[in-house]
Amino acid sequence: MSDLKLAALDAEDLSILSAHVQDGVLKVADIDWRPREKRLLVTLNRFVWEKVGETRSDFERRRAVLHFARVEAVKAAHVRREAPDAVLALLALRFEETDAPAGRIFLEFAGGGSLRLDVECIEASLADVGAAWSTANCPKHEA
Repeated sequence: MSDLKLAALDAEDLSILSAHVQDGVLKVADIDWRPREKRLLVTLNRFVWEKVGETRSDFERRRAVLHFARVEAVKAAHVRREAPDAVLALLALRFEETDAPAGRIFLEFAGGGSLRLDVECIEASLADVGAAWSTANCPKHEA
C-alpha cells in the first residue's frame, strides 16, 4: 500500500482525516506551533485503520504528519506542555464554525485533553512520512 496523503478543505473532509488519525499516539513535544507561519504541525504514530479487516494476524502503525494552515491561535486544555515526553492519544478532530468560513478545529485526546485551533478556514492535510511497522494491538473503545 502506498503512503496516505489526504487534504481537508471543509468539515466533511476533516471528518475523513479524523477517521485516519483516530488512536494516533504522540508526545507533547511532537506538537509544533508556528505562529509566524500561522500553522500547526502534529507528528504522530497513526494506527492504520484502513487495513483492519484484511486477512492479517497483525496490525500496523505509520509515522504521519497532520498539518493545519491559516491558524490564528492555539489554546491547550489539560495538555501538559511542561512535560514534552508525556504521551497523548488522539481520539478525534472536529470543527465548529464561528463566522464562515472561519471557526475552531478541536483535537481531542484521551483523558480529556484538547487543543483548540482558531482558523480562518479549514486547510489541513495528513501525510504518511515513514515506513509501516507491525503492532499486535488494535485499539478498542467502549460503546
